[in-house]
Amino acid sequence: MPVLDSAPMLRALLRASHQATLEQLPRLLTLHAGRAGLHNARLFVSDLQEEVLRELTGAGRDAGGEGSELPIDSTLAGRVFRTAQFLSTSTNGTVDVWLPVLNGTERLGVLRLTPSMPVTAVEQEAMDDLATLLGLILVTKRPTSDSYARLTRSRRMAVSAEMQWTLMPARTFVNDRVTIAAQMEPAYETAGDAYDYALAGDTVHLAVFDAMGHDTAAGLTATLALAVCRNLRRQGADFAEMCEAVETLLLAHFDHDRYVTGILATLDLTTGTLRWVSCGHPPPLFIRANRRILHPDHPAHHPLGTDLGLPLTVTRVQLQPGDRVLFYTDGITEPRDADGLEFGVDRFTDFIIRHQSAGLPVPETLRRLVHAVLDHHQGALADDATVLLCEWHGSTDHTDELADTSTPDVYPV
Repeated sequence: MPVLDSAPMLRALLRASHQATLEQLPRLLTLHAGRAGLHNARLFVSDLQEEVLRELTGAGRDAGGEGSELPIDSTLAGRVFRTAQFLSTSTNGTVDVWLPVLNGTERLGVLRLTPSMPVTAVEQEAMDDLATLLGLILVTKRPTSDSYARLTRSRRMAVSAEMQWTLMPARTFVNDRVTIAAQMEPAYETAGDAYDYALAGDTVHLAVFDAMGHDTAAGLTATLALAVCRNLRRQGADFAEMCEAVETLLLAHFDHDRYVTGILATLDLTTGTLRWVSCGHPPPLFIRANRRILHPDHPAHHPLGTDLGLPLTVTRVQLQPGDRVLFYTDGITEPRDADGLEFGVDRFTDFIIRHQSAGLPVPETLRRLVHAVLDHHQGALADDATVLLCEWHGSTDHTDELADTSTPDVYPV
């Protein structure tokens, strides 16, 4: 009985990938997987809006020539993508295995294999390792491959969206203490929205921006705000310094003609303390034990670029393990249906609670949320819609109540 020896396959594929182009990856996969007894290898990647999986064949201007396209919501391959779980099918004694291809926890696509040996736990682990390696190879080729960009797009992208997507971090990050996931729509025309997150030791930095307007200038405004905050954050600046720097730069460039609202936040992964400031932006929503937790309203700082002179108030909230925090732009809650009814905050939070209660992964919940918002507004949005979810998994140090101690932290302007 043949046994899968994965080490030579993984080593050979890794070494060959160093100088390979994206277009050469399918051939290398077929060659090295086939030598290990894994035949009919086919690699699919998700489109930008996570609606379909497109086969990477290496042919044509998008490296997907003559490849298949599989809907994510109605196929077995799509189910693997949605759940990020291994599945197999058997037809006339032939077993096909489908595996999620991930960048860490960011969903990239799926891999199909036909093993020539029985699939035991050892073989499944080896195939998982192959899918993991392919995910790592894909993300190293993605930034320098126009073919990958073409394959994952369904229509022309606006200049502002091109700029925004280049700057955004991965849509999903998970470790033992935190889950972070984001979605942004409309994917091809987004202009004024941006999100950001980063980890530094025991601290998570989070941000959402919403710039005035829906044009290239709005995209530039949001991009400047994001870049300034990243730059100063990496120098150890606090909220007040970052907001002041964004305000100064926007005034210098646009002279009160453009502004950006936003939320900047930090989460202490050891204590669960969340600190945040709002600059003319909707406050975050908190979900605990599948219900929304309300907190007192706090004065917001003025939108950055307006120079209104309002003080900056830092709000502190003590999270419990399992608490979820939702940062969002008004494009999530304000779309109206044909009868003029807004999607609304209640529908938004109920959607998250319902789908998380059903056991869906966070990225899949947000994917469905954005599609629900689109459906509510007849398939097209009049404004950008962005959501950033952060869930703290907990630590040994936490309190039992949602605390609010924002009053002392007020920065004059």
